[in-house]
Amino acid sequence: MAACGYISAANLNCLVGARNLSNPKLGSADATISLSFSGSDSMGLSVRPASIRAPMRNHFSPLRVVCVDYPRPELESTVNFIEAAYLSSTFRASPRPLQPLKIVIAGAGLAGLSTAKYLADAGHKPILLESRDVLGGKVAAWKDEDGDWYETGLHIFFGAYPNVQNLFGELGINDRLQWKEHSMIFAMPSKPGEFSRFDFPEVLPAPLNGIWAILRNNEMLTWPEKVKFAIGLLPAMLGGQAYVEAQDGLSVKEWMIKQGVPERVTDEVFIAMSKALNFINPDELSMQCILIALNRFLQEKNGSKMAFLDGNPPERLCMPIVDHIQSLGGEVHLNSRIQKIELNDDGTVKSFILNNGKVMEGDAYVFATPVDILKLLLPDNWKGIPYFQRLDKLVGVPVINVHIWFDRKLKNTYDHLLFSRSPLLSVYADMSVTCKEYYDPNRSMLELVFAPAEEWISRSDEDIIEATMSELAKLFPDEISADQSKAKIVKYHVVKTPRSVYKTVPNCEPCRPVQRSPIEGFYLAGDYTKQKYLASMEGAVLSGKLCAQAIVQDCELLAGRGQKRMAKASVV
Repeated sequence: MAACGYISAANLNCLVGARNLSNPKLGSADATISLSFSGSDSMGLSVRPASIRAPMRNHFSPLRVVCVDYPRPELESTVNFIEAAYLSSTFRASPRPLQPLKIVIAGAGLAGLSTAKYLADAGHKPILLESRDVLGGKVAAWKDEDGDWYETGLHIFFGAYPNVQNLFGELGINDRLQWKEHSMIFAMPSKPGEFSRFDFPEVLPAPLNGIWAILRNNEMLTWPEKVKFAIGLLPAMLGGQAYVEAQDGLSVKEWMIKQGVPERVTDEVFIAMSKALNFINPDELSMQCILIALNRFLQEKNGSKMAFLDGNPPERLCMPIVDHIQSLGGEVHLNSRIQKIELNDDGTVKSFILNNGKVMEGDAYVFATPVDILKLLLPDNWKGIPYFQRLDKLVGVPVINVHIWFDRKLKNTYDHLLFSRSPLLSVYADMSVTCKEYYDPNRSMLELVFAPAEEWISRSDEDIIEATMSELAKLFPDEISADQSKAKIVKYHVVKTPRSVYKTVPNCEPCRPVQRSPIEGFYLAGDYTKQKYLASMEGAVLSGKLCAQAIVQDCELLAGRGQKRMAKASVV
């Protein structure tokens, strides 16, 4: 998968494009161009006509919220939530070390933040290093000059995310999740402007609520298709986790054919689901990914229930984790890019050398970056080790996140996540309705995931917006037209991530590494590492907990290494 042509080999972070427009024709000739976000690796272009300024959003009056949210669902009684809560408690209950370990962690995304949080809970001192000037990794976000936020991705928090839900509770920020009605809403390409719903009744337990939602929907699947799909799913329902893991070698499309499921089921449901889960189509996605999601959604009553964060992720989610880490003696440093992993004579890690020349030493080291960054910095001495060789199979998938501010309030939308079922778009939401911080009573801001993005990642922002508007004209036929003769664009931001979550293609599972590497004192965290929630926010948080658990288990060994290092330094 080719990365964008203007991205350097060592910089696989997001590329952010920003535009402000008053002319309906994209790329107006009288626009002026200047570099913005200086000092950030996510550098954007800001284009604004000299004569017209985009209107400010609600900056002259207190924020007024009219979003209608639903109560937090009952999650605490599920087996997965209880298991996650127990794992969290083991860190707080672990014996306090006589001398806290100093653990240097690269990457302040959710995996790195989770690792540091739980190590701090166990009484150790994490030193968290983030290469950019913003927290969050794949949930990073930036504020533009109008005070509006734009994000790396459209992030949804499911009830079936037990470790994420526990994390919110541990930080005392459960109220920052805005829960929506228990539904999945799909656009109808054959009926522009119309939607089809799967509504999960609150009165029924799992899996009956999910079965009822499927049976009640007669717009997307016929009864014969539902029956054949149900028969095809029986082995997964009866075989449990062992069966699910055994399907890693098949793509979604291959599995459907093998099980005799009609092709229209894939077209109607699983193209949208595949793109929402991993930003790729069913002919590429491993069926294991779909079955894991279905397993959680069908086995837990509120597993498929969705929530939006009530504001931007760096401030509303990441900063509470940072505050917690620092309150327990840990450190978090931005603008601290790893240039080199320096090794001892025995092949273990001696230090992380930063771009600014600073040397970071510790008792243990963690890489919590995307797998592509790790592979770029992997020492030559390690490349022949099978544990690291298998990483070659794991490659980040490109994705583009698009934000468009319109000059009016769009009517054909919901206070919810919407599956576009478009060939170019995955999911979208009107964030001026779904999110409290982004609320605007007069103008809509659509946030859309543009996927699959491999053929588009190197295209201009203007091309991407033009293609997006053509698709939106089908979703909003009465309100949006491709030529902006109806709703007009006030401004937009395009965020490109050439390497996002790892591409969950068939036969990836054996290549995913456990968190404890064969190099003594070196550990990995990230959604690509071995954990049961694959490439997701839940997977990232769980990987951090498992990484912290491995370090705590190795505490005595690592403390001994630290004493030897200090003794050697004193002799020198």
